[in-house]
Amino acid sequence: MVIERLVEPTAARDDPEEEKIEISLRPVTFDEYIGQEHLKNNLKLAISAVKKRADGSTLDHVLLYGPPGLGKTTMAGVIAHELGASLRVTSGPAIERAGDLASILTNLKDGDVLFIDEIHRLRRAVEEILYSAMEDYKLDIVIGKGPAARSVRLDLPHFTVIGATTRTGSLAGPLRDRFGIIHRLEYYKEPEIEQIIERTAGILKTEIKPEATELLAKRSRLTPRIANRLFKRVRDFADVNGDGIIDKVTAEKSLDLMEIDYLGLDPADRNMLKLMYDNYGDRPVGLATIAALTGDETTTIEDFYEPYLMQVGLLMRTPKGRVVTEKGKKHLQNTKNKV
Repeated sequence: MVIERLVEPTAARDDPEEEKIEISLRPVTFDEYIGQEHLKNNLKLAISAVKKRADGSTLDHVLLYGPPGLGKTTMAGVIAHELGASLRVTSGPAIERAGDLASILTNLKDGDVLFIDEIHRLRRAVEEILYSAMEDYKLDIVIGKGPAARSVRLDLPHFTVIGATTRTGSLAGPLRDRFGIIHRLEYYKEPEIEQIIERTAGILKTEIKPEATELLAKRSRLTPRIANRLFKRVRDFADVNGDGIIDKVTAEKSLDLMEIDYLGLDPADRNMLKLMYDNYGDRPVGLATIAALTGDETTTIEDFYEPYLMQVGLLMRTPKGRVVTEKGKKHLQNTKNKV
């Protein structure tokens, strides 16, 4: 049985109502988008230059990478809005055949933005078609079969691809080279997360006290998507067990019920660290071994557990494997009998 983690930074695609609320919380302009100042400044400059030229040129293709939940999809929407362009959204796993990509590309219009989430999961045959489409705005297709087959090159409208990935190292070199703007989204600072929580509270018309905002920010793993998810669960708790106002006591009770500790770790995080330390102590542990201990896939360990645990200094990656740090050992001891 798969148990959904509240601190899982992936999007809530299985619950239509949850996804609808998540979309409503997304900013649409650079002014509304909180954090990632370096990225915003660079994109503002590039977009302003494109608008100023007014010669029909489009924004260079953009590659956004970094841990999940930091706003790559949201940023794609902001870029399209700032360009005044239409946004088409798809994902690497959804484009199964070259024909699927050809259909998407031929339906684009001049200036459109094509957002490809999880672009590292594109099939190789699809990637090869995308190369010429991104570089020359041409689409090479084969008509017919056998000896009668012939290649036809079609002109495509000028468009901008925005790719998002959590694993930039998995992208093929030729594909990565076709992006003119490449940026990593960094974990947020706590004051930025507090601003995001306050903005969410305003949109959802919920009163939250400053102390509760600070508490939620500390336990949100420096990730906006998790901050919004925890806020919604705390709001539910406040509605059912109080007057709907989120204060520090209400937030603490709700987070304790969800077993989210003071660093934002949930039982799955603590269980992984505990299994590593109890079984191997200070010795390095291989990725496959950790996956066997926890029952997770190695990619889950790499993408969803490691980044934040390393960010807060609880886990260290060495050439021989992963090691629980001194800070990680102290955290396990501190949370042994309490959340």
